[in-house]
Amino acid sequence: MKEFRATASPRELLRRFATIALGCAILTFGMHNIHQVVGITEGGVLGGILLLNHWFGIDASIASPLLDAVCYILGFFVLGAGFLGWSAVASVLLALFYALWEHLPHLFPDLSAYPLLAAIAGGIFIGVGAGLVVRSNASAGGDDALALSIHKLTGLKLARCYLFSDLSVLLLSLSYIPVTKIAFSLVTVFISSPLIDVIVGFGRDEAPVDEGEDGLAPA
Repeated sequence: MKEFRATASPRELLRRFATIALGCAILTFGMHNIHQVVGITEGGVLGGILLLNHWFGIDASIASPLLDAVCYILGFFVLGAGFLGWSAVASVLLALFYALWEHLPHLFPDLSAYPLLAAIAGGIFIGVGAGLVVRSNASAGGDDALALSIHKLTGLKLARCYLFSDLSVLLLSLSYIPVTKIAFSLVTVFISSPLIDVIVGFGRDEAPVDEGEDGLAPA
């Protein structure tokens, strides 16, 4: 594994922050302008929230922090404290960019009549956005923390870890969501998962995600 410095220079910290910010902007843009408009459902933690709400009546306000907390606690023990620090930064940036897009008119063509095209476009935005965040050893949500932890513990390719968590929830969601709607979500998952892997591993010769003494991976 590569050696990491215990401290990062201001320039490295700024570059990491900028990468996370760009990733959050791209991710939230796709979610707000494509997924929310077309109504494409999700796998991972968000899908789990919907599943718990449907079958057990657990409010999203309770299920969301509960599932995220479980994933982040796992990430803390597996990936280190530095991972949680940068994930907190990503969480704040996600909220800020969501607020920004919500106060602006939709900036992407309405693809409601073309759900397959929407699923493809959404997968690209999510894959690139989440990939940039994960490349900086941060998490854009509990999904990323879970996938990164599975990747670190098992050595499986990151794309397979994302597919495992997303597909597990989507398959369970078939118990109350029509197959046709799940099918478009699968398109997004099969595009975004390998794309995250490509973004994270681009230009690297070794394992793309690891933490040093400061919990940072090279950007």
